Amino acid sequence: MFQSILVQALSGVSSGMVLFLVASGMTLIFGTLRVANFAHGSFYMIAAYLSFTLTRWVGHGTWGFVVSLVVAPLIVALLGLVVERFLLRRIATRAHQYQLILTYALTLILADAVKMIWGRDNFTVPRPGALDGAFDIFGTPFPSYYALLIVVGAVIAVALHLLLTRTRFGKVLRASVADGQMVGALGIDVPRLYTGVFALGAWLAGLGGALAAPVGSISLGIDSSIIIECFAVVIIGGVGSVGGALLGALIIGVTKSVGILFAPKLAIAFIFIALCAVLVLRPQGLLGRSTA
Repeated sequence: MFQSILVQALSGVSSGMVLFLVASGMTLIFGTLRVANFAHGSFYMIAAYLSFTLTRWVGHGTWGFVVSLVVAPLIVALLGLVVERFLLRRIATRAHQYQLILTYALTLILADAVKMIWGRDNFTVPRPGALDGAFDIFGTPFPSYYALLIVVGAVIAVALHLLLTRTRFGKVLRASVADGQMVGALGIDVPRLYTGVFALGAWLAGLGGALAAPVGSISLGIDSSIIIECFAVVIIGGVGSVGGALLGALIIGVTKSVGILFAPKLAIAFIFIALCAVLVLRPQGLLGRSTA
């Protein structure tokens, strides 16, 4: 029983790492631009569909997987750049309701675009041969691809931490969040900085979508399911906190995965139970800062 729980928990960590990639992009965007981007799940979905197309063009081997992992997130990052530069920037000074309406409208537009390009069929992306096996953990098999997800998620978490705390970009970004007008007065192009952050957030969502493509079915509606979990992660971890996004994603991933063993019908409910508990006990999130 212990082995089953351990492997199931590790499976939850792997799914939590994918969720972290997507949610970290959302929390970066919201923490910097103060935009609750409902279209963030659409970026994830588009990357998954692009991965299917790229692996079909290039091949289903390791090379095709690597190409999809590089190209799909870059295309999504470019899409995010266009969205911020030509749409969100034009309403940046208006009330938040306009941003919510715009990003929600984008989810509908992008969903219809996906439907026009790929149709309504469900697709799958084969795992590369080198990662299609499993290895034993205390006699219980654990998929090699899930181990890759854990490693990639950990690497991205460390890279984001270093980017935000040890580089000039991170220092300028944190300063712009505190006082954007002052940063602009120092000669820094703040709108360009915001565009870069939005593109980075879209790239993270695209990377999550590309990595998740070989795990399950690619279908219309995966944008809605991932965006709900992303909002839960941001609230549990704390708005604007990348470390909080990692903690929140792991909590949701492990809780959902282990919960399936004991109460399969309540697996999804466990996410919202955790969310409600955090809202009641610590409204600013586990690693968020209180505004009081």
